[in-house]
Amino acid sequence: MAKQVEYRGTGRRKRSVARVMLVPGTGKFIINNRRFDEYIPSAAVRLDVEQPLTLTENMKTFDIEVNVKGGGLSGQAGAIRHGLTRALLEVNPDYRKTLKVAGLITRDPPVKERKKYGLKKARRAPQFSKR
Repeated sequence: MAKQVEYRGTGRRKRSVARVMLVPGTGKFIINNRRFDEYIPSAAVRLDVEQPLTLTENMKTFDIEVNVKGGGLSGQAGAIRHGLTRALLEVNPDYRKTLKVAGLITRDPPVKERKKYGLKKARRAPQFSKR
């Protein structure tokens, strides 16, 4: 029996981590055992997630299965996009130039800043009163 080819990529953004698996297929997109449009209702965010596939013209070439946890919907969408990019680089290293120009290879580093003692939040000081 022939071994099925699969490409994997891990994407991270904020507190979210996405494990993406690409298998040659018809373009089925599953996130946490739910349909893509069901999991991400916003059309704008869906376009953002699909960007690596659109740029490399692989929209209907792979079945995509994603397992994502942590963070909110925006962070998860960014993590999925990053994971897709990494998996596509595994498929064909020549995609690197196209994806690099679009700024998809670099991980988005900002995370929430920690709270400091003596302050109410990371930078928010208590209200000042003269008397």
